[in-house]
Amino acid sequence: MAISKKAANTLPDLDVHYVGRVSGGAHHDPHSLLGVHPHEGGWIIRALRPLAKSVSAELGAKKLIELTHLEFGVWQGFVAAKTKPDYRILTTYAGEGEDTTWLADDAYRHLPTLGELDLHLIGEGRHEELWLALGSHIHAIKDSIGTSHGVKFAVWAPNAQAVRVVGEFNHWNGVGHAMRVMGGTGVWELFIPGVGVGTKYKYEILTQDGNWITKIDPLAQATEVPPSTASIVTESTYKWKDSKWIDARSKRDALKSPMSIYELHAGSWRQGLDYRTLADELIPYVQELGFTHVEFMPLAEHPYAPSWGYQVTGYFAPTSRFGSPDDLRYLIDRLHEANIGVILDWVPAHFPKDEWALGRFDGRALYEHEDPRRGEHPDWGTYIFDFGRTEVKNFLVANALYWLEEFHIDALRVDAVASMLYLDYSRESDNWLPNQFGGRENLDAIAFMQEVNATAYRRNPGIMMIAEESTSWGGVSAPTDGGGLGFGFKWNMGWMNDTLQYIEKDPAYRKYHHGELTFSMLYAYDEKFILPISHDEVVHGKGSLLAKMPGDRWQQLANVRAYLAFMWSHPGKQLLFMGSEFGQQSEWNQERGLEWWILDQPSHRGLQSLVSTLNKLYVENPAMWQLDHHHTGFVWIDGGNADGNLLSFLRYDDNGEPIAVVINFAGHPHHDFKLGLPRAGKWSEILNTDAAEFGGSGVGNFGQIEANGEGSHGQPHSANISVPPLGAVWFKPAK
Repeated sequence: MAISKKAANTLPDLDVHYVGRVSGGAHHDPHSLLGVHPHEGGWIIRALRPLAKSVSAELGAKKLIELTHLEFGVWQGFVAAKTKPDYRILTTYAGEGEDTTWLADDAYRHLPTLGELDLHLIGEGRHEELWLALGSHIHAIKDSIGTSHGVKFAVWAPNAQAVRVVGEFNHWNGVGHAMRVMGGTGVWELFIPGVGVGTKYKYEILTQDGNWITKIDPLAQATEVPPSTASIVTESTYKWKDSKWIDARSKRDALKSPMSIYELHAGSWRQGLDYRTLADELIPYVQELGFTHVEFMPLAEHPYAPSWGYQVTGYFAPTSRFGSPDDLRYLIDRLHEANIGVILDWVPAHFPKDEWALGRFDGRALYEHEDPRRGEHPDWGTYIFDFGRTEVKNFLVANALYWLEEFHIDALRVDAVASMLYLDYSRESDNWLPNQFGGRENLDAIAFMQEVNATAYRRNPGIMMIAEESTSWGGVSAPTDGGGLGFGFKWNMGWMNDTLQYIEKDPAYRKYHHGELTFSMLYAYDEKFILPISHDEVVHGKGSLLAKMPGDRWQQLANVRAYLAFMWSHPGKQLLFMGSEFGQQSEWNQERGLEWWILDQPSHRGLQSLVSTLNKLYVENPAMWQLDHHHTGFVWIDGGNADGNLLSFLRYDDNGEPIAVVINFAGHPHHDFKLGLPRAGKWSEILNTDAAEFGGSGVGNFGQIEANGEGSHGQPHSANISVPPLGAVWFKPAK
């Protein structure tokens, strides 16, 4: 192969310091020196090849241009050509026995892979598909000498002096893969030929203080299995099959549809399962129980398993503990195929301080607020996002959209909303900063939540945004155009706290706390509520749902059955944490699986059977869900029978069809109880939690009651019924 040594008479003089910074990977624009540049009617090609014996540029048709060593490992040569040449770099290294020669594409000959529109939207904080612009992406570039296959990398680090990509492909030495900054956006970019799917990488960042720090990619879509922390290049090849589900979802009114949620922790529902085996085992179980939705505790990458996923470091990466991103897509697709909706816990309120993650990302506060009175959470030892910074708000809004659109998630349950709303949340009086008007409201966080909710609903018809919000903040589930936060639903923490306080008491004392059962109806229509018995209620010494109940084991199980029947019949959708459906004895521990062995006991199988029956009746009877959020869907029969520990009420559907609910939280039955009813005639006893099949004592009404013309409780008719001890009965007009 002939080597051409033809060159221009002179090549430009270069500043030694400048060349040294570029060759050391410490310059903000290495492409200004390296790559191909016009010069005196031709082109200069420069390549960084430290320790090389010789370097040439291979043009098309096996034409070689010899490069000469400039300094610091930078080689250069001249090409006499009218058009910009495409080339590869041929490098020879001296070996102990014989020399080795490598032909490789050059990262620095390629144009930027980020367009002006991407950069504009990023600068404005309006890039709704940020994950397609930043992060790592498989990329191919065609030119006159073939196609270059590789990966384009892009990261936001506005305070950095230089950024380098390090990984397996360069032996974790980023000197030869320094990135260029794209104008004033703070975004750094580099296309690296020859790397592909599965490549592990990180970013080396030169801070303003002159220190090199190594960080993960904030928009990496895959990571190593913890405790390893490298980001991984990935590309989805999954073909979705849930178009029928997505189409039906877009037409569904969630407020007037059934929603019964089974919350679970993927790592401890049954230990040792990955995303694909979880699909095989979870789906038939949820179908048997009849839940309409599953809610996964956070599945974004997190280094510390006992955080249950609430200490997120990889916001765009499904945790690799259970498989690849496409494995998670498979699980969600299978759930949709089984007509089960998928809710995912999402944690935008805070993030951990791990030095390799988001904290002080480019050497300074970037994703977090710089002032610790706004930027650090005293309870959790974490950083708080700077919701007022456009790029940070963009990062979080795009992250919500990423899970909804790339993984077909049906709803995001937003964690710890109260901690975002209040500037003084869990802070001493001298440890918080008021807003510009002197108030305690976090105006930036409010604007962020309004934007993420409005954007999510606009782009993804039929999805739901659900707030875990524990205060009396008004308008959580009100529309944003009226000043609300724009969530679709809010967890009813008041109902949860009040009713658990009630049910934990011995029946002999419950009459003194009857208001804790009925108080929720005073505000039941202030928000669009979900009733949660979640993981938070069965950890940290609180005991399991079963263990909260007074009495012996039979009484405990009966209490749980009655309580769940009350929960399922109360206005609002409902959520139950795994294990509660069969009476797990011990409180949940993420290091252990559930106590599945207890299902060998008929009484616990009976509770599980009751939950299945509750869900079946719930879905079949629109009165239990169609008017959850309208006052016409609920009427008290008698909410004030404290002495009897009794509640009775009616639920109605859109057509005025009723279901009568009677719940006895006393330890003895009530016989010949006169129940007011809106219609005369026969009513079917469609549920009795004291039935023998559920582990009960069998007190009931033999499947039917009959209402006569004698009015009671403000209703025109009545029937004398038996109400079982620690039990609930539901009645429906017989057809």
